[in-house]
Amino acid sequence: MNPTDIPAYMAHVGTLARAASAAMAAAPSAAKDAALRALARRLRDGQAARQVQAANARDLEAAAAAGLAGPMLDRLKLTPKVIETVAEGCEQIAAMPDPVGEITELKRRPSGISVGRMRVPLGVFGMIYESRPNVTIEAASLAIKSGNACILRGGSEALHSNLALAREVQAALVEAGLPADAVQLIETTDRAAVGRLIAMPESVDVIIPRGGKGLIERISAEAKVPVIKHLDGNCHAYVDAEVDLDLAVKVTDNAKTQKYSPCNAAESLLVHRDVAAAFLPKIGAVFAAKGVEMRCGPRAKALLAAVPGAKLVDATEADWSEEYLAPIISIKLVDSLDEAIARINRYGSHHTDAILTTNHPNAMRFLREVDSASVMVNASTRFADGFEYGLGAEIGISTDKFHARGPVGLEGLTSLKWVVLGQGEIRS
Repeated sequence: MNPTDIPAYMAHVGTLARAASAAMAAAPSAAKDAALRALARRLRDGQAARQVQAANARDLEAAAAAGLAGPMLDRLKLTPKVIETVAEGCEQIAAMPDPVGEITELKRRPSGISVGRMRVPLGVFGMIYESRPNVTIEAASLAIKSGNACILRGGSEALHSNLALAREVQAALVEAGLPADAVQLIETTDRAAVGRLIAMPESVDVIIPRGGKGLIERISAEAKVPVIKHLDGNCHAYVDAEVDLDLAVKVTDNAKTQKYSPCNAAESLLVHRDVAAAFLPKIGAVFAAKGVEMRCGPRAKALLAAVPGAKLVDATEADWSEEYLAPIISIKLVDSLDEAIARINRYGSHHTDAILTTNHPNAMRFLREVDSASVMVNASTRFADGFEYGLGAEIGISTDKFHARGPVGLEGLTSLKWVVLGQGEIRS
């Protein structure tokens, strides 16, 4: 099928995916695991690895010539370490329990029937992502294990790398006796293909965008099928009035500075006024030493003014809801737990928020009342991750409230249907 005829090409891709999804839903666990192990082996194979590296070198050369920024070039690189990591990921997913077909909550009713729920694949998901070609393998491996078919659309800068990786995925599927069309990569960089992909409810059950806020906003606005998404990650750390100061400094530092670019890094710090004089100079010294700019409310700025080398800026209203993805953090004093919770629910992105406290009732209130996908007590927001949660891998993080919320792993790529087991019962 000629990919330049976008409507016909995308209809063809969708038809193949829908047909493959039926076969994947019925596939035994052994076949899916065999495909994942075959994929891991192929990624490590000398010839396949050389072909992938050659394709990646082609993308890197073109990206450098186009002036792609250094961090973006780093994301684009498929180093031997990256390849080994995704190969190990395939093996780890193969070793995980298969969620498909599991029946839970089975209860006998007075009528004699037994009612429960069975976990089943979603069907076909479309994945739209940028830069990192390793996402091709991550998405494909999760699709295989969860019994779904997927249609992948990576960034134009990684087209050759993604095509090379997709060929290895399809070869592994065939080797395991599964349909190659269970994982398809859109072979054109024409943006019209994305417009078609997100508007094909007859072929696609859900769209998962993974990239910048602009991409996700566009997909959310234009999609005609459900979208699993999060727009940004303005994550909060709240230091309560009763707190272990050393713990609070350690956790806040990690939440902000362990890595600046992920969506689960802390961008906002709220500090109870009763502990601010003791806490802020300590965390301020840490941030000053690491070159973190502190955008402060007036009371916080006054307490941080004496910290040597502190980069202090007056916060604006926009700072309270900003996702910096950089060595910048907003800091504000609050007068109560109530105020902290209200500010988080108003200015946060409903991604991940943490309370640092020794007061158990306050911790429980925070867990109940903060309206976010992940809520933590005395732990770094950086733990909001599929691997850290024991999901094996994640296809993204959702801040939606329907279906999946938080890190989306294998179970997030399945749904539940009611099943009824009987022995000839009839309703009177």
